[in-house]
Amino acid sequence: MNAHEVREYCLTFPGCTEEVQWEDDLLFKVWGKTFVFSGMEPRSGYSIKCTEKSFNELIELEGIIPAPYLARNKWVQVNPAECTLKKNEIQKLIAASYNLIFAKLSKKFARVLAKLIGVIQRDFPTISN
Repeated sequence: MNAHEVREYCLTFPGCTEEVQWEDDLLFKVWGKTFVFSGMEPRSGYSIKCTEKSFNELIELEGIIPAPYLARNKWVQVNPAECTLKKNEIQKLIAASYNLIFAKLSKKFARVLAKLIGVIQRDFPTISN
């Protein structure tokens, strides 16, 4: 899944906004909180927030490494040229990242936002070899 496909998919999430930061990085956010970082070129890598368990599983896979500067917070970086995960598996990881970030919003705010945009939480994926 290349960066362009990641962008298209991220923009399908309720309340998702896109922002250019640091001159050439795209950030996909839900109410100001980032759930995916991506380069702007189609072949660019992208970083996804994950749970501690999935972080440890994912960094064992080819084409996925701990994200520079973000790994301590359980972010992985995907190199699309080397990654062996299928498109639907990456989409599940992105959905899980969205859910992790959405869950960190205050409960009152999340309820209001959910009513405004009709958020339906998606299932968290399980990645295994």
